[in-house]
Amino acid sequence: MLTTAVYSEDPSLEPDDLPARFRTAFYDGGEIERPLTPTGEGATIVTGLERPWEVVSGLMFTDRDDFSGELQFTDRDMAEEWYLDRTDADRLRENPTLAASFGDDVEGVTHEEAREHNRPARTDRPVIDAQLEEYFDEDEEGEMLDLVDIRAPEETETTLDDIVLTGEQEGEVLKIVKAIEHRGYLADIGLREIGKLLFVGPPGTGKTSVARALGRNLHLPVVEVKLSMITSQYLGETAKNVEKTFEVAKRLAPCILFIDEFDFVAKTRASDEHAAIKRAVNTLLKSIDEVSLIQDEVLLIGATNHPDQLDAAAWRRFDEIVNFPKPDRQMRADILRIVTREMDIADFDPDAMAERTEGLTGSDLRLVLREAVLDALTEERMTLTQEDLMAAVADFEERDTLKNLDMIEGDHDALVAGGEPSGMGEEAADGGSVDGHDHANHDH
Repeated sequence: MLTTAVYSEDPSLEPDDLPARFRTAFYDGGEIERPLTPTGEGATIVTGLERPWEVVSGLMFTDRDDFSGELQFTDRDMAEEWYLDRTDADRLRENPTLAASFGDDVEGVTHEEAREHNRPARTDRPVIDAQLEEYFDEDEEGEMLDLVDIRAPEETETTLDDIVLTGEQEGEVLKIVKAIEHRGYLADIGLREIGKLLFVGPPGTGKTSVARALGRNLHLPVVEVKLSMITSQYLGETAKNVEKTFEVAKRLAPCILFIDEFDFVAKTRASDEHAAIKRAVNTLLKSIDEVSLIQDEVLLIGATNHPDQLDAAAWRRFDEIVNFPKPDRQMRADILRIVTREMDIADFDPDAMAERTEGLTGSDLRLVLREAVLDALTEERMTLTQEDLMAAVADFEERDTLKNLDMIEGDHDALVAGGEPSGMGEEAADGGSVDGHDHANHDH
């Protein structure tokens, strides 16, 4: 109630001054207009409380309009005094609007610091959708959303802290974070060829997860495109689709443009593919050359499971190559500790399980744990044991062996018995591999 009152009265405050969870309650077509009216419905969105009025109804300075549902102050001064008696610097730092009003009364926080700490409004889903609607007509927008997946930071639960990285990966992530923070300095000294990364490694090692987590940590939307999708429809429009993808990224900048299946470039250039597809690939390479983190505020990340299929034309487009190997024993143990944080496991020994799971990716470990949980639920148990986990590992290895067996010549039923072809299974596992969340359905 105080936030809406202060924001409505102070015209110098902008949507970036409202905490992100507050903005959700007040968007109208990508805009937030004054005055903001606090209601029980809006307070539920902001706080998660089912009956917010019941929480504050006992305070002598609050009231509610039964007809409109508006929450009101009967004594604003008393409300402010009540709030200042209970807030602190950490709490105020989460709310730039109130930091602007009460920062002088609470030591250790400023409006500027709180604003910097807050996720910017330009990354909110309503703002992104409004930008796309403004940029494309309805038919064009529908076509583009068939080809790309635009993910707002709030839509990714995984942060970089949820992902186990190698030392090399940590170093590359730190460099790119610093490059984004100091874009102006890099432009001033003429260092513009930076900000094009290629993630290389087998499926399930976290390439997609790291790209999305970077978006979450850096408050950047992520524009995801799979190169094979560009040629799956609208064949005569393939080059135009590539151009539109880069236009979308520049429109939403600063953002991350994540191009998956980058080995498709080399396969297409070396084959007798349709001329329209070859034009699209040439357009892609040209667009990569022309996009810039420093000038366009677009961080470009390519990803491939098959680096051996890339040619020189593809390699030279990137200034940094980041290797995503299968996790070693210590990494597997760390992954297991993270993924099981919310699970109840008796006598859990992640080191012993890591020893038993050599060769498994983070995504594989996630699948193992999922099966262990489901098996326990069939026995009406929500507490797992180390024995459950080891049994799930053995089952996973058996299924993986069956999946990778060559089909017996002429026995078409073998495909059904063995599950999906290994290529499909591998692709479905990429991304969400080392965190505590299952992203497989989003990735492929």
